[in-house]
Formats: sequence, C-alpha cells, structure tokens
Amino acid sequence: MSPVNTKAWKKLENSFNYAANLQMRELFEKDQSRFDTFSIRFENILFDFSKNIITKEILALLVELAEETDLDSAIESMFRGEKINWTEKRAVLHTALRAPADTRISLDNNDIIPVIRKELDKMSDFVEKLHEGQWLGFSGMTITDIVNIGIGGSHLGPEMVCNALRPYSKPGLNMHFVSNVDGNAIHETLKQLNPETTLFIIASKSFTTQETITNAMTAREWFLRKEETNLDDISKHFIALSTNTDAVVEFGIDPANMFEFWDWVGGRYSLWSAIGMSIALYVGMDNFLALLSGANKMDIHFREAPFDRNIPVILGLLGIWYTNFFGADSHAVIPYDHYLAKLPDYIQQLDMESNGKTIDREGNRVNYSTGPVIWGAAGTNAQHSFFQLIHQGSRLIPADFLAPAIPHNHIGNHHNVFLSNFFAQTEALMKGKTQAEAMNELKSKGLDGKELEELLAHKIFEGNKPSNSIMYKKLCPETLGMLISMYEHKVFVQGHIWNINSFDQWGVELGKILARNILPELENENEVTSHDSSTNGLINFYKESK
Repeated sequence: MSPVNTKAWKKLENSFNYAANLQMRELFEKDQSRFDTFSIRFENILFDFSKNIITKEILALLVELAEETDLDSAIESMFRGEKINWTEKRAVLHTALRAPADTRISLDNNDIIPVIRKELDKMSDFVEKLHEGQWLGFSGMTITDIVNIGIGGSHLGPEMVCNALRPYSKPGLNMHFVSNVDGNAIHETLKQLNPETTLFIIASKSFTTQETITNAMTAREWFLRKEETNLDDISKHFIALSTNTDAVVEFGIDPANMFEFWDWVGGRYSLWSAIGMSIALYVGMDNFLALLSGANKMDIHFREAPFDRNIPVILGLLGIWYTNFFGADSHAVIPYDHYLAKLPDYIQQLDMESNGKTIDREGNRVNYSTGPVIWGAAGTNAQHSFFQLIHQGSRLIPADFLAPAIPHNHIGNHHNVFLSNFFAQTEALMKGKTQAEAMNELKSKGLDGKELEELLAHKIFEGNKPSNSIMYKKLCPETLGMLISMYEHKVFVQGHIWNINSFDQWGVELGKILARNILPELENENEVTSHDSSTNGLINFYKESK
C-alpha cells in the first residue's frame, strides 16, 4: 500500500504546517523533561532523539504510520524467512546468521541454523590454525599480512568492522583491502607485501564478479612470479568466500579452503557470514562471535520493543519525517570516533543501495521521495569541511552523531576536548544564535556602528537543525554489532513504509553490462562509432592518448 494513501500520512501532512513553525530551542525551554521523553537506553547505548522537530503528538502520528502500514507483520515476515525479496524470490535472513545456536529458523522446510553453525565452526578452525601458527606459507613462514579482495558488501562491511575493531586485532597481523579495479589500488597494496607471508581472501559469491576476479588474477600472477612458487602453492596463500566450487578449483584454491554463504544473505548484509572471515582473522573468533551477539541483541529489541521505544523504528520514522515532509534530500552520519571513520561509507551503501528505488511493490512508480543521499565523515575533521553547510547553508540536513563515553586510548585531555566538540555541535545546531545574541557578542568585542551592522547578519545562526545523538560506553565488538544491526533495521523500516523492495539492487547491473560490451572495443585500435557521440568521443580520446 502506498504510504501517501494512509490516514496517518494525511494527518502528518496536516501537522506539518504546525511543525514547520516549531523551534526546538523553545521546546526545550518549555519542557525540562524533553530529554527523558525523547531518549532511549538500550544495553550500553544511549539514543537521544530530543533534538528533533517533533512533539509527543507528532511521534505518535509517525508510530501510527508504522502501524497502519503493518510494519509489525513485515518484521515478523523477515525474521520468519518469508521471501520478502520478491523480485529475486529470496528470503532475507541475515538475522539468522547471528541467531543463537538453539534457535530454529525454517527455510523451505529446512532448519538453516545447523548449516550456519557448521560454517562458523569451519571458520573457527581456520582462524585457530592461522593464529596458532599451524597454517604457514609455502616456505614455512608465518602469515603476517591478509588481503581481502572483494567489492561492495564483500568489502565495505569487513573493512569498516576491521577498522573499528583495530584495538582488538591480533598482534603481528596486518589487514589490507582491495576493491577498486583501478590497477593502482592493487599495485600499491602488493608492493608492501612478501608472497611468502601473505594470505589472500577472494570474496565473491559467484566467483565471476569482474572487479574482484580481475584483482584476484593480478594477485595470483604476482604470487606466481616468485621463483620458488608453483601452482600447488596457491592453496596455501589463497582462500575463497564463494558458492562456485568449480570456479574456485579452476583458480587453484583447494575446495577445503572455500567458505560458503547463501543466496538469502544479501551482499550489503553479509559481513555476519563467511564474508566476515577477514574480521575473524583480524580480531579472533571470540570477538567475531561477540559482534554477532551484539547484532542479535538489537534484533531482539527491534522485534519486541514497542514502536515508540524502538530505536531502529524511531530512526526510520524520523528519516521519513524529514525526507517526505520537510523535503530533506540527504542525511549525514558523523562518528566522533576515529575507529568508526569508515562507518559513513558503509551506511551509504547499506541505505542507498537498499532504498534507492522508484518502483513500489505493485510495480508502479512512486510519487514521493525515497532513499536520501547518505554522506558524512568523522568528527572533528568534519567540522572543518562541511559543517558550515549544515549550520548556515540553505538545505536542511538531518544528522546522526555517534561517540563513545570511554576511549580506547587515554591520552592527556584528548577525549574531553573531543567530546566537548561532540556535545557542542548538536547543541549549536539545535539552538543556533539569535540576532540579539550575535549583537551582544559583537558589542562585547568592541564593534559598533557600521562595522557591527555589516557583520551582524553573517553571525546569526538559524538553528533548529535536527540531529540524533547515539552514545555508547565503549566501542567493543558487541556494541559495534548492535550499532550495525540498528542501521540495518532502520533501512528496513523506511523501505517497508515506502512500499519498496530494500533487498534487490538492479540499478547496479546496467553499467556493468555496458562495461562488458565496451571492454572488447578497447582491445584494438579501431575507431568506435557504435555509441552516442559523447561515449564514442571519450573512448576514441582514450585510444588516441594511450
């Protein structure tokens, strides 16, 4: 059902005229308990959504929208393994990957938990062998460097998690990630490495993904160029995360070193599966299992908490409020945590590949906005790049701010300085600076007359810029699992209410198909005339230049 046809949507439209005139500064002044009303504590996470342009009545209408679109039934359908990815006729069961061992989840009348646990046990055995020095390179040397070769979900999730959990990494192991098919990327990685001590993880479900296999073949050729190596040694330095046994064997990888995942695991939801092998190797299997456990805790919260106290549901509803009623076309993710620097990139794929759709469940083009542009960077660096636009630009840009209460590294006064900026930025976005405040500030600096008049308008901040603050005690594997799961479910909430399929990604295909057609044209010197004039001109310029 189109959300715009619901009663709740109509009520929200009527409420918007009132909401558009709300000032958060005034809401806080009138209600000293606003933070208590609009914040939720879950495990060691504090979710503060009080700095949003909402009232209790507006939140109730947003919850009514979730209820009227049968969000609760949709949640149960996903967890039960119904084939909610209808364009690909697949279930969506990444949540099963982190379910406890005693859970039973049936798919096509088969309990899938045993096969999940079997693959986890296989991963655990491999991790233990490598960490205990039982898995050695062809010359008997210990593995010191691991290179994950993948793209999309086979890259962004594992890289983000490895970066986030660096304090938990195994001493003596260096992790590298290659995804871009630009030859410079793999060149810069390989030149740091020794073939005798490097393990490559080739992550591709089909083992035919062009970018991944191109990079994998280059790594293979690099490895075999060493005089002492031969084809038999490939099995000691390459493992596969795939379902295509024939292609894996043809590459030279022992099928015993192939780790499996399933078509009910979408790429951008796959870090919980064997695609997370790089994570398990880098931080150890115990920490990988803690990551899964944290995600499962958020799954339970999402499935059981009432909507008005449900963190992913509220995140999703607030996003709809700003996207569809305030006309916001982007959303910023700003972690005040060095270890989460890659989180915005990960959320960008998770959200934009999921909800970047214009066709609804009935096959009709939607007449309302769906997935916003997701972007961001780590604070405090972000303050000195794009915060000017958020504070005083002409666009409304809702933002999520994330920060730990306890840092991994206690160095001088760094963390207090760091968090003072975290707290100050959300307060400044909410409060702004009035004309009277700006005038008093300028006068206190000795300005008056024409000089004050010329500068005054530039010193005013409108404020009333919405933000969510997500604080957590410390960034440990379990907490990270909860945060990732939280964003996964937020995306699901929005996709369901927008009446679109969040789990396919057909928009990725067209460019890939055209690239495969163009590639043979680049292998000769003939002038190209088969495309539009722009594409012909670009290809021919490339041929002339090379």
